[in-house]
Amino acid sequence: MSSSSAVRTLAAAGLLLPAALAGPAAAADAPAPQTVTVLNGDFADPVMKGDGPTTVGLDFWDGRNQRYSPSASGRTDNAHGVALEKEGNSLAQRLRGVRSGARVTVSYEDSPAVSKECTGPDVVSGQPYTVEGSGGTAQAVTTAGDPDRVKGTPGTGVWTKRSYTFTAGENEPLLAFASKVTDSKTHVTCTPMIARVRAVEVPVPLDRTVDKTNLGRAEAYKGNERQSTLHNAAAACNGDNACVFRPDMRMSFRYYDRARVVGEAFVNCTRNTLEHTRVVSFADRSYDSIAQTYAAAGLPLNDVAKLPTSGDRTEDEKRIKERPMAGQFSLAYEKGWQRAWQWFSGEQRNVVERIQPGEVSWVELQPSRERVEGWFLSKKDDYRLHAVIDGPSRGVPDRLLQRTGPMSEAEKQRCAAARPMTTTPVDSGGAAYSSDKGLMKVAPPTARATRTVPLS
Repeated sequence: MSSSSAVRTLAAAGLLLPAALAGPAAAADAPAPQTVTVLNGDFADPVMKGDGPTTVGLDFWDGRNQRYSPSASGRTDNAHGVALEKEGNSLAQRLRGVRSGARVTVSYEDSPAVSKECTGPDVVSGQPYTVEGSGGTAQAVTTAGDPDRVKGTPGTGVWTKRSYTFTAGENEPLLAFASKVTDSKTHVTCTPMIARVRAVEVPVPLDRTVDKTNLGRAEAYKGNERQSTLHNAAAACNGDNACVFRPDMRMSFRYYDRARVVGEAFVNCTRNTLEHTRVVSFADRSYDSIAQTYAAAGLPLNDVAKLPTSGDRTEDEKRIKERPMAGQFSLAYEKGWQRAWQWFSGEQRNVVERIQPGEVSWVELQPSRERVEGWFLSKKDDYRLHAVIDGPSRGVPDRLLQRTGPMSEAEKQRCAAARPMTTTPVDSGGAAYSSDKGLMKVAPPTARATRTVPLS
């Protein structure tokens, strides 16, 4: 499948962000069924020459099975038929964007083999196979029969519509079809056929209670193979245009974080109303599931996977300039939301406080944040890296709450405490001393008239 075709398919499945979208959509409490991406569901890629059968690796599918053109498959649409070549060689693909817990319904069509190698007994009662999705039970199915076959003459197909429903037991569950024809004479070329695979899901409700410090485990895939580490997928994005980020709108939203006190509480222990101005400073940072996944595993974070979420302003400013994945994410966000993404924020505000006697004044911040979930997709379309990024939002303003209220018991006790004093060690309860003899300089008496009085 060409890159443009893959992009169109992803867009149809809701994995691409609409350019004119004004903000992240909020998922409903009871999600409605949604289309699931089944890449190359008509088995048309790579382009086929002739009618087949040809044994080929189909784009986006695992397994090498026999493919027939639509006309050779006995079909009137553009869907090719694929014969499940032999037991143990399944036809499998991971369902993009499906999350664990989603209820998935797969629709497709099956037919007994059209191979000219088949005889009547090979297909008279139909042919067995299984269909299974990760987390579901393997469903055993037998195709319709085609009893009037003669070896050497191709069949015209007996196509029957089928469906299979399962609950995903993992993210990106693996859908697999496998032949159960075991006759050694027929299982190589005369096997059940599959065509026109489609899927819908009822997704899990969006969980808004997940904390920004515990965003879940990041995951990486190469094609349909789950990777044991994130390193190779992150390394594949180590270039300005090596990957693109595609948000999953169902899981992206804005929210207000829990309120926190910023600055000090001002306690008015006086008998008067106080009024003054003070400066309040506050800052916020971003978080990402990639760094948290490495931390949870006790592993050092690879340089190529370092997004600007360290919490160190100087370090994060450096990462914005040097880490390609930071630019890939910011570019996708800016194109979709028509505003720039901010990895960190900081503000200073002058707050005028008027505090009544016996009250306390403080300031609370309830920051506006934004959570974006999605995929880093390599341009070669081989690696996919799932990530959740949570950062300060420019979509709505922060809430700054100026609060006053009664004192706590501890604050009342502190206000009632005596002023710190030194003690009087001797006769502290006696009357005040009556003079300061020898301590004060007394002015000399002024000159005045005198008289003598004789003593008798």
